[in-house]
Amino acid sequence: MAEKCPHLEYREEGEDRSFDVARAFCTVTDSFVQPMRADICNARYGLDPATDCEFYVEPDGSGEDDGGSGGDAGEEPEDDR
Repeated sequence: MAEKCPHLEYREEGEDRSFDVARAFCTVTDSFVQPMRADICNARYGLDPATDCEFYVEPDGSGEDDGGSGGDAGEEPEDDR
């Protein structure tokens, strides 16, 4: 089972809003994610961010990214509102 996604952060503010409780934020899509998507990011329920997330990109540290290993990188995730 994979570890937590390295692209997941929890933020208490963003997009000109602030929250009482920190919300899941994906640094790949630069957007807040819904709780069900955060389950993938946190590798819950046997899910693996590297294989189950269409936005996941391998953190290789080179600074060069070919758009990821799966899915359409141009696809917009739903807002967590």
